[in-house]
Amino acid sequence: MPKVLIADSLSPHAVAIFKARGIEADVKTGLKPDELKQIIGIYDGLAVRSATKVTPDILNEARHLKVIGRAGIGIDNIDVAAATQRGIVVMNTPFGNSITTAEHAIALMFALARQLPAADRSTQAGKWEKNRFMGVELTGKTLGIIGCGNIGAIVADRALGLRMKVIAYDPFLSPDRAQVLGVEKVELDQLLPRADFITLHTPLTEATKNIIDARALTKTKKGVRLINCARGGLIVEEDLRAALESGHVAGAALDVFLTEPAKNNALFGRDDVIATPHLGAATTEAQENVALQVAEQMSDFLLSGAVVNAVNMPSVSGEDAPKLRPYMELAQRLGGFVGQLTDTNIKSVTIEYDGHVASLNCRPLTACVLMGLLQPQLETVNTVNAPVVARERNIRVSEVRNDESADYQTLIRVVVEAEDRTRRVAGSLFGHDKPRMVEIEGIQIEAEFAPNMLYVRNQDKPGFIGNLGRTLSDSGHNIATFHLGRTAQGADAICLVAVDQPINEGTLAKVRGIPLVVKARGLRF
Repeated sequence: MPKVLIADSLSPHAVAIFKARGIEADVKTGLKPDELKQIIGIYDGLAVRSATKVTPDILNEARHLKVIGRAGIGIDNIDVAAATQRGIVVMNTPFGNSITTAEHAIALMFALARQLPAADRSTQAGKWEKNRFMGVELTGKTLGIIGCGNIGAIVADRALGLRMKVIAYDPFLSPDRAQVLGVEKVELDQLLPRADFITLHTPLTEATKNIIDARALTKTKKGVRLINCARGGLIVEEDLRAALESGHVAGAALDVFLTEPAKNNALFGRDDVIATPHLGAATTEAQENVALQVAEQMSDFLLSGAVVNAVNMPSVSGEDAPKLRPYMELAQRLGGFVGQLTDTNIKSVTIEYDGHVASLNCRPLTACVLMGLLQPQLETVNTVNAPVVARERNIRVSEVRNDESADYQTLIRVVVEAEDRTRRVAGSLFGHDKPRMVEIEGIQIEAEFAPNMLYVRNQDKPGFIGNLGRTLSDSGHNIATFHLGRTAQGADAICLVAVDQPINEGTLAKVRGIPLVVKARGLRF
């Protein structure tokens, strides 16, 4: 039975989901790093929110950990690179709190436009400063959205309902999507001088860090108002303070800060700044949604291999997982076949998907090919870290898809260019779920994958098969299946033999000594 540790406070309904799915769930919140290190080694899954920091030190002790689930969208508290290197899937829940965060941004925009917090403080202090708090209408104003993903799109929809004009900067926003959303897609330098309000809804990356700095602020319209419910670090806080003091920026509403908890900040104490303590996802509905979502996602992964909302590997839906499973097995074994025959550095890998398989989600299959290819050299590689390991080794990886099929209804071909030579192997599924090799080095051969196999390249001459059979028999190896293929009569040939016991080095030496043998290698699957 898989075991999951819930290290941060989640809804009791999330615990119930794990248990109903047959997964043991332990709730241990508030653990110190050393305490977490001591117990993490027995768990298959770790569920967190933002409090628990998942560091390389923690992951070094996570011997059985397969998945980390973050109940929320931000993954700043998880070392994703370290988890990926260890083959651990990292999931988040990007949609469970989208509406809540978008609504908070709209609420801050209203509060900023009408100076509500300052007006509230003044009124409750017994002052009646009606003329002091002159606000602005939202209707007819231009809202600039930086980052028009899921949350940004919801903000755009609400703003359009307020009769605002919406412009958006997002390198990943397609013109068609912008048209559907009803927004105008612009570059950042076009957005800054046009927007009356600017709201940020982008992750914190190297490209977006400090995206609103002194240089950007000088390009904005005088009297602009800024809202940030995304991530601290997107706005340079000292630069924003200077722009507020000069009067160029009329106000700012911030839910996130560079350092959190934000007990002291250069922007605090100003009437033109509204600050909330990272409340973007803080509604009852959102907390419940992300907790249930992370429990479902982690359960699906641990029980069926379905990968949803992973940040470090391709997603595989619960519907796709059963369809892909036999293809993933075929892809891994094809990669493993070439990997066991390759002793020199690999330069490139090309995976060709023909026929039915070309219409499927092929990214997980490519990861399986790479895993099989690299495992003979690196036992710790898996589908999560295989693409990363390939990049680190400067292995070029490419996919080719062809919807049309030739001899087989579905076919995967793996072409590996190494320092010594290029190797090719192809496979198909028989009966929809039985992996078979159908081609090796351009030679047609139909063979099952067996736990123990002998691969032989030889010259096609009389006497070879008899000599090979006697050699295996004399070495105590019982032959299960025997498959042959050749380019032409008397030319190069390939022999694949499934045996009941692993092929040892002594047997290989004898096989290599048989006349006509060019190469012999023992294989394990």
